[in-house]
Amino acid sequence: MKTAVIISTYNSPDWLEKVLWGYASQSCRDFEIVIADDGSTAETKARIDTLRSRLGIPIDHQWHDAPDYQRQKILNQCIRVTTAEYLIFTDGDCIPRRDFVEIHLRHAESGCFVSGGYAKLPMDLSQSITADDITTGRCFELRWLRERGMLGLSQALKLGPGPRLAAILNRITPTKPTWNNCNSSGWRKDILAVNGFDERMKYGGSDRELGARLEHAGIRPKQIRHLGIVLHLDHARGYATAEVKAQSGKVREETIAQRKTWTEYGIVKGKHCEATD
Repeated sequence: MKTAVIISTYNSPDWLEKVLWGYASQSCRDFEIVIADDGSTAETKARIDTLRSRLGIPIDHQWHDAPDYQRQKILNQCIRVTTAEYLIFTDGDCIPRRDFVEIHLRHAESGCFVSGGYAKLPMDLSQSITADDITTGRCFELRWLRERGMLGLSQALKLGPGPRLAAILNRITPTKPTWNNCNSSGWRKDILAVNGFDERMKYGGSDRELGARLEHAGIRPKQIRHLGIVLHLDHARGYATAEVKAQSGKVREETIAQRKTWTEYGIVKGKHCEATD
């Protein structure tokens, strides 16, 4: 099964480098990386070019000239250009644990999409994490995090349990499995069938709106909140205005109310038809 990890990014080369070190350290190496770059400056391209030769993993850098936040558009471009059957979606500020890809592939199932979890880091710890912390996996250890003053109950429940306890926690958690772009995966054919991301949406629920259309189309969510884990690096969100959130929320509410399975503003523009491979 050919697999692609699609990583969205915008002008955060230092964070993206930490994330890519995480993918260079995966227990499963049978995947390619596709960077969904929402209009970053040349600094991001230069960093990717440097890391590509150092990390030894295939990296396809997809970029578009975007005057403002248009992440959904570049994500659709990545979905369109990859030939991978299975797609794992994440962000350029989310460091994957060593077993991240392996866990997603282990839980890949026909008729399902997979919803993982994350543990948020404060800014000082986000800045201080090194490549060695990532490649050794020590930044995911409870003791290491406790020593640096970061370990709430939620983080401990995600990072601490072994596979058996994590499986139990996934079954009893009250948190609903949803499509969260920092940590979700699914079959490319299913995503094409609902026409990818709605490009009208900016920040605020665009990932969950896609998940709603998948569920309306009969694709069931699977919970791996306590198994498939990333560390979420801190950053500012100047694009997350109340107006933008309200507009995106309106689109999502309409999708849910009308039980839509297709957006006319996705990979294919217009009424329902087959999205091209």
